Formats: sequence, C-alpha cells, structure tokens
Amino acid sequence: MFEGIPVDVGLVHVGERIRKNDMYVELGGPSVQEKFELVKVRKPGEIHDGAITIIGPDLAEMEEGMKYPLGILVEIAGPELEEDIEGVIERRIHEYTNYIEGLMHLNQRYDIWVRVSKKAYAKGFTTLAFVGNVLIALLKNELPLIEQIQVTFFTDQEKISARYAEAMAAYEARDARARGLTDDDVDVFYGCALCQSFAPSHVCVITPQRYANCGAISWFDGRAAARIDPKGPIFPISKGECLDPVKGEYSGINESAKKRSLGTVHRIYLYSAFACPHTSCGCFEGIAFYIPEVEGFGIVMRGYKDVTVNGLPFSTMADSTAGGRQVDGFHGISLEYMRSPRFLAADGGYARIAWMPYDLREQMREFIPADLFSRIATEKDVRTVSELRDFLSTHVHPVMERWKAEESELPEGVNGAVQVLSGGDFPVMAGGFKIIFKNARITADRVIFEPIQPKKPGTGV
Repeated sequence: MFEGIPVDVGLVHVGERIRKNDMYVELGGPSVQEKFELVKVRKPGEIHDGAITIIGPDLAEMEEGMKYPLGILVEIAGPELEEDIEGVIERRIHEYTNYIEGLMHLNQRYDIWVRVSKKAYAKGFTTLAFVGNVLIALLKNELPLIEQIQVTFFTDQEKISARYAEAMAAYEARDARARGLTDDDVDVFYGCALCQSFAPSHVCVITPQRYANCGAISWFDGRAAARIDPKGPIFPISKGECLDPVKGEYSGINESAKKRSLGTVHRIYLYSAFACPHTSCGCFEGIAFYIPEVEGFGIVMRGYKDVTVNGLPFSTMADSTAGGRQVDGFHGISLEYMRSPRFLAADGGYARIAWMPYDLREQMREFIPADLFSRIATEKDVRTVSELRDFLSTHVHPVMERWKAEESELPEGVNGAVQVLSGGDFPVMAGGFKIIFKNARITADRVIFEPIQPKKPGTGV
C-alpha cells in the first residue's frame, strides 16, 4: 500500500514526538498565525481522483530548522457522502499522518502543528506528496464511501490567506448548527478514542452542549462518524441514568469511561472542573485553570504566547493537564464549549471566570453575560494574582461572594492562612519515599524557601 515511501508507515509510530533539535522543518504551529486543514465534499466531476498538489515550496526546497505556513485541503466525492462527514474526516488527518515515521501532527482545524524529523528527511522523505499518498490510501481503505479524493498542500502564505476565510467559515457553520440542540434533547452521546494513542486513559465525551476538547467534532459529527464506521474510534454512549443534572454525571458515561480507560477513570462530570472533571488528552484548544487566591478560574488558549496571570505559560499548564488525567482545577476545553450554556455550569459558569486574554474575551463577547464582561480581567488589566484580586474587588466581581463565605467559616481568633498549593496530584519526595497528595489544598501562615547547601567534601557538614 505504501510502496515508494522511504519511511515506515504504521500504527507503531503514533505518539512519536519530534523535539526541536531533531526537527528538519516545522509547518504551522504556534508561530504561524494562519494555518488550516479542511475537508470538503465535492461532486465527482469536480475533483481528479488521486491528485496531489503542492502550492508553494516543498520539503526539499525548505531550509533546515525553519518554520513554514501550512494549509491542507482534502476534497472527497462519493454518492453516499454528506457534509456531516467533513469534520470527521478532518480529525482522521491527525490520526493517519501520525502513522508516518518521522512526522508529528498535533492539534486540528486552525491550530495544526506538523514537524518532519531530520532522520526522515535523510531517508528521502523530501516531499509532502508522501503525506498525500498516505492520506488517500488510508481514507479510501477505512471509509469505502469515499470513491474519489484529491489532496492539496499550501505552503505559500498568500495562497493560505486566500483559503483561510473559507476554512473558518466552514468551521463556524458546523459549530452554529450544533448550538441549537441541548443535552436533554438526545438519548445518546458519543465518545472519541482518537487520542488514546497519546493519552491511554482519555475518553472524550461529545454531547450537543459539550464539544470534543479538540474543538473539531460536534455531536452531529459524532453521529455521522458512528453511522458510517460502526467499528471506528467514534462510538455511541448511552446516557443511562442522570445521576447529577448540575454537574452532568450520567451512569452511561461512567460505565463507558471505566471500560475505555481500562478502569482508570470511574466517574466524569461534564460541567465541572472539580472532583471528577472530564479527562484531557493534549489536543484541547484551551485550559480552564483554578486560581485559588481569588476562588475563580482563568482561561488560556493554545495560541496565547505570554505567561498567564498565575505566572505560567500555556505549555507548562498543558503538560500538567494532558495525558488523560483528571486533574482537579485544570480542565482542557474547546472554544465551542465556552459558547455553551453548560460551560462550567456546576462551578458558576462565567460568574466564576476571573481572567482571560483580551483577544479571547473579545472573541467570546457574544456569549459572556453583558454584566460580567468588563469584570473579567485580561493581561491588559493585571499581570499578577495580587493585581487580579485588587481588580476583582474594584469591579465587584461575583467571586467576591466566595471570599466572604470563606472568611465567615474561619474559627474566631484565627487569621486566614495563605493557600500555597491546590489541585490534583502533587508528588513530594521525602526520606526516599514519593508522597502524592490527591486533590490537596494546603494552606500556611508563612512559607519559607531555603536553599540546601552542599556538604563540603571530607567534612560531613
């Protein structure tokens, strides 16, 4: 199937990470503003089956160590294909390109990030046409409904910009369609296991009001995928009994999560970032992170390049959030979930959001309650948690009610201690043992950090 491709192609390579020092070139990624991958259903006469086109410099024409823009357009045709399948095929691009030895594909839609390794290039992987060959072969093999397919790669920035608006409009049209449906309107949710190669215990649950963390698969996409590929990675989940309508806990989801995670995950809350939050893979579009000093949440998206109000960049928090874990107070989310009425509903919704980047706040203006919009701080207002608390006080943010509640619970004569640690799993080494605090919240009146001085050789001191 893959004759002529100079590197191996197979499931064994899924999950391969290519570090910067091992990279020949990077395509897309955080430093490139406009990039996309888009699937469109066409009429049979509109495409040339098997055609692979590269518009812009190919791999052999790129300079080692440099970064380039990327757009991927996959056009498919077949009498039984419907537009509902487009988002599902887009997500398969992520899966199938990762079968290629020496190629790393991360994220989706307008966030794609691709790296080609030096070893792969040295073996002769010098053209994106090889990627097109793999996509065509695997998509036709796995989805027989596709009778014709052509693939176009864009590496010229001007050509990408011309197509970028089309891609963004297509994503928005799909997302808007799903907004008219509620979780109470359906009897079946959907699960996605596409990211389990990266995060074995992750089970993504897709409902009308809670998009996939990657932002690429809606409830309608899940339904279409499960119909055309019943044995595929996207599958139906019976809702079962609603155990908690506020937190969004369902017996069917719990049973599916336990089975799919091999017993690692037993309970999932769809609408809360605490106790049993939805697991996070690594392809999430953003992170909701708890800020204990203000009893509120911050939101940061993948493209944000500065440090957040808690002093950490997206990349650091992503490492702590990903991997299929349930980390109390750290929650992988999609942009579309932020548009949902069920967004962190059990935790207070937008009334609990204290900080987010300015551009994101503007993007969500239509979905943030008008009386809360100006009370949510951005990087233009504050830079530290201390400044954030002052901002929230000045703007009378709803989280202040939680401060009053905490103060009233303190015993008489006891000063409020400063919270120094909170969250999910925190390992501490002591006496040769590794101690892990589960869902811990630790407070102290004073914290002292002292450097450990090395002993002088031969003195014992």
